[in-house]
Amino acid sequence: MSNTHDGDPHPVDEPRDVRIKHVKSYAAGVPAVAVALKRGLEQMGPVRTAQTLIKLNQRDGFDCPGCAWPETPGHRKHAEFCENGAKAVAEEATRRAVTPEFFGAHSVEDLRTRSGYWLSQQGRLAHPMYLAPGDTHYRPVSWDQANALIADELAAMDSPDEAVFYTSGRTSNEAAFVYQLFARSLGTNNLPDCSNMCHESSGAALGASIGIGKGSVTVGDLEAADLILIAGQNPGTNHPRMLGTLEKAKRNGARIIAINPLPEAGLMRFKDPQKIGGVVGQGTKLADDFLQVKLGSDMALFRGVARLLLDAERAAPGTVFDQEFLDESCAGVEDYLALLADVDIDDIAGITGLSRAQIEDLAEAVRTSQRIVLCWAMGLTQHRHGVATIAEGTNVLFLRGMIGKVGAGLCPVRGHSNVQGDRTMGIYEKMPESFLAAQDAEFGIVSPRKHGHDTVAAINAMAAGRVRVFIGMGGNFVSASPDTEATAAALRRCALTVHVSTKLNESHLVTGHGALILPTLGRTDRDVINGVPQRVSVEDSMSVVHLSRGSLPPVSPELRSEVAIVCDLATRVLGDDHPVPWQELKADYDRIRERIERVIPGFDDFNIRVRRSDGFVLPHPPRDARTFGTPNGKANFAVHELDWVRIPEGRLILQTLRSHDQYNTTVYGHDDRYRGISGNRNVVLINPDDITDLGLRAGQLVDVVSEFEGAGGLEERRVRGFEVVPYDTPRGNAAAYYPETNPLVPLGSVARESNTPVSKAVVIRFEPA
Repeated sequence: MSNTHDGDPHPVDEPRDVRIKHVKSYAAGVPAVAVALKRGLEQMGPVRTAQTLIKLNQRDGFDCPGCAWPETPGHRKHAEFCENGAKAVAEEATRRAVTPEFFGAHSVEDLRTRSGYWLSQQGRLAHPMYLAPGDTHYRPVSWDQANALIADELAAMDSPDEAVFYTSGRTSNEAAFVYQLFARSLGTNNLPDCSNMCHESSGAALGASIGIGKGSVTVGDLEAADLILIAGQNPGTNHPRMLGTLEKAKRNGARIIAINPLPEAGLMRFKDPQKIGGVVGQGTKLADDFLQVKLGSDMALFRGVARLLLDAERAAPGTVFDQEFLDESCAGVEDYLALLADVDIDDIAGITGLSRAQIEDLAEAVRTSQRIVLCWAMGLTQHRHGVATIAEGTNVLFLRGMIGKVGAGLCPVRGHSNVQGDRTMGIYEKMPESFLAAQDAEFGIVSPRKHGHDTVAAINAMAAGRVRVFIGMGGNFVSASPDTEATAAALRRCALTVHVSTKLNESHLVTGHGALILPTLGRTDRDVINGVPQRVSVEDSMSVVHLSRGSLPPVSPELRSEVAIVCDLATRVLGDDHPVPWQELKADYDRIRERIERVIPGFDDFNIRVRRSDGFVLPHPPRDARTFGTPNGKANFAVHELDWVRIPEGRLILQTLRSHDQYNTTVYGHDDRYRGISGNRNVVLINPDDITDLGLRAGQLVDVVSEFEGAGGLEERRVRGFEVVPYDTPRGNAAAYYPETNPLVPLGSVARESNTPVSKAVVIRFEPA
């Protein structure tokens, strides 16, 4: 079936009935190649597919618009990409275009009836569009008109803090730098970004523990490790190129332990389609052990391991703890060890759902390994105690001295391809004084010092009528944010919403009184300013900065680079006599990099070093020299009260997650090949025994209702018509895809310290649909 209306330029397959297939026991292999090529041919055709994929993640090409997993230094494969990277490229490099004629044929109300998948499949945005107050259709405008509309609304603000500047992780370093420079020149630190909703808990925990909110390992460290712990992360779907690194580690003798509520194919076995063994053989078994923990119990597991390490150290003093590191480099050791006195391993087993033997085996692996890396992602960060959980895992590594040495360290696996670089460039609502002072001195401006809004605070400010202008640089804000209806209602209170985008998405249809869509170049597109080709830079998940250069002709001459969009808008708003030379920066991105070099430590000789074949690595004091930029100059043990997720009687705890056929909020199709689910995304995965106990049945359609304590007592949110699917989840836990279930995540349920939405611990019940 096709979701077609008269005049639809690109018919799109509708969701079908759910079909349950075998859950995959391996990731990648021949099916990954077949799917990647199929999507490329559908969207780009054979010639364009070849032109793009041979440039993807190559030194003379462009950085993948998907995840932030780094390339291995040195030799690169001819096919340096994964299935999901190929899908992301196909979506961006598509030959389809969304023209003014498309908007003329489709009212905003009509487009609101379409799915996000349908919207994305229509192609690349080709012209600036404006929805005037009271209009039913977006209409084309010139860039000058668009900038004038934004400038007028910004001029009408009573305070610069009535503007919010949101950023997606896809934005380049150069665009991010000028974007935050514009916001601060205007007078606000309202710079929420997608990090607020994913790895903010990692940054908060690591900043307090080691003095820098970035991971401490390299690809080489993972390959040299003898124990890799992967907690709350699904690399097979979310960071598939990581599987190649894990395969190398495995062949070098590493033991890999997966800690996760769901069994994930990518952690079971990897079939590298570029190797004979991955095509006709069995591939490589990755995880030696799978610890199926209950949602939100990782902190308890880490604390149990720490207690067992303490017991082993007391039984044989000097053989377990790295006492020299603890004495010379750490603070808070005794306070933390005192916490362990009351830990009962049987209690930890009850909290986690593991056996005592499993916990003891994990502790023994940690005790006997000499090079340990801890990896994690959203499964740890998106809990109320997410910061404490990451700090607890860090404590365990501290006890063994597993930081600042080859083959060991902390590895938060970032999502979007430059999300870490955006933060380095100043996309943060509370940048330190050192950054603000250096930027002010460089440009002759006065940056505001009052902290701005993160994502949740920005939504609350919009809801309260304190935001006049919302500008989104990339992303799909309404679908990425929690509490979808509340977020949408907040956006509608703005006078003007502006989205700088490559593709059509739901956020373009949830508008302020007026709305603008500004089409921008993507990673695959050729970027030429005044006849001079430009290149941008990005920072990967391991602090490596390198260049990216697209080569495809833009789908329309109306597309502008993000740098050009920001600089032209800043000139229009702030005037030609503003001390920041906006047009000079726009004309040559090397000039932006020269300014970055003088503002941000670690970027010395930026333009020279970034042109090296593998770019350069930013400094990381804990990794490089076992020095810590914390206020006391020490690696700080965190002391937190033990916390975990309790399951109310007759309820389940829901985690939202991705399917294998999506990246972030971009849905590529209706299938989840690795989990054996096909045809429809409106499913909820439940343990078979829970299905029986709750009086449900497989295949039943239900409404999923979330429950939480609000300001006025117990509140509820609801999504309708989800099919019950029996699945291997822990008892009391369930899972469903986002963004479809984001409406269930309450805006007021956030992680302590990081304010990250708690998307992995939603209390739910079911009602017949």
